[in-house]
Amino acid sequence: MACPVRHSLNMPDGDPLEDESGMLYGEYLMLDKVLQAQRLLSEKHNQKVHDEHLFIITHQAYELWFKQIIYELDSVREIFSEILEETETLEILKRLNRIVLILKVLVDQVMILETMTPLDFMDFRNYLKPASGFQSLQFRLLENKLGVKSENRVKYNKDYTKVFGNDEKALERVIQSESQPSLALLVERWLERTPGLEVEGFNFWGKYQTAVNLLLEEQRQIALAVPVENLREYRLNDLANRREVYESIFKPDIHEALLNRGERRFSHKALQGAILITLYRDEPRFSQPHQILNLLMDIDSLITKWRYNHVLMVQRMIGSSQLGTGGSSGYQYLRSTLSDRYKVFVDLFNLSTFLIPRAYIPPISSTARTQLSLWRNGKGKVLEENDSKNGLEIEDNGFEEDIV
Repeated sequence: MACPVRHSLNMPDGDPLEDESGMLYGEYLMLDKVLQAQRLLSEKHNQKVHDEHLFIITHQAYELWFKQIIYELDSVREIFSEILEETETLEILKRLNRIVLILKVLVDQVMILETMTPLDFMDFRNYLKPASGFQSLQFRLLENKLGVKSENRVKYNKDYTKVFGNDEKALERVIQSESQPSLALLVERWLERTPGLEVEGFNFWGKYQTAVNLLLEEQRQIALAVPVENLREYRLNDLANRREVYESIFKPDIHEALLNRGERRFSHKALQGAILITLYRDEPRFSQPHQILNLLMDIDSLITKWRYNHVLMVQRMIGSSQLGTGGSSGYQYLRSTLSDRYKVFVDLFNLSTFLIPRAYIPPISSTARTQLSLWRNGKGKVLEENDSKNGLEIEDNGFEEDIV
């Protein structure tokens, strides 16, 4: 591999390096520190355990990737912290996709650790106490920056001051990460600004409710026509349940109650924006926002998969009853982190509940499509001075009334 900081521009491959100025590969990467950072405690106790080296390397690799994820995540949060320019969504997509690819590596990396057998692990496990993966500062920062809320965490060591209380700098970083706007909060604010939600403009929400009511009424008529009484009652009951599900998004008080119970995370307006983007993903204006929503779900999914693989590995290594090295219940504690309470973007996963068939989606008029293409920064419709000269007559403000 060529040195990334070599200053000579015209030196052909294979020429000697003696006379060149600048850093060498190892100096640039500070490999003298990185490759000397593996301290085997079993060796210190005159009982060198071969697999302890693998254990250390694997977890150090995790921490390096955590650092890169946080680096990318902070940059994405910075972009989202302002009114998002349309031209910036591509950069967000690139960085979110990079996070997704890194998380895929982390999920697969568990398999390498599983080449160690339970007996191999037992040979050095006692040397680890009271160290625990729960004490990974970077993973806790990652969770906070994504938007895992304190009230949604399981009980064990819920208060991080107990974990990092002796490290003032670490504790300061944790507190700071909790006080700053998380990615989830910034995405929520971004979704609330989705163009098309304005009552006086496109009024997507009004059109969507009309479409849903039409769909449910047509299905009710079909159910009533079923000749078999038991089957007719079954379909009518199922339809009533579906109507209740839709009412949970159409009635703000029901949505607010679900928010208070922790079953939803986004505000009512943000949820409307997410539904609009999902239904109109084929429109150029919503194509990249839809990709962003998918990548956010990918991040949640992959972290859940990583937790799950970790849980299986722990059960394989120490069983279901032994305590963790940090004092937790081990397998039982880790298994409890697999629930939806740890999903930051759980509302995005549930969007499919509120989808309607394509035939019922209110079509966008050519005028509305033009207005969407001229939208700037989520602040409102901006028309160029020459629009009228170019034949862009703006006469109506919304979707076509007809629902096919």
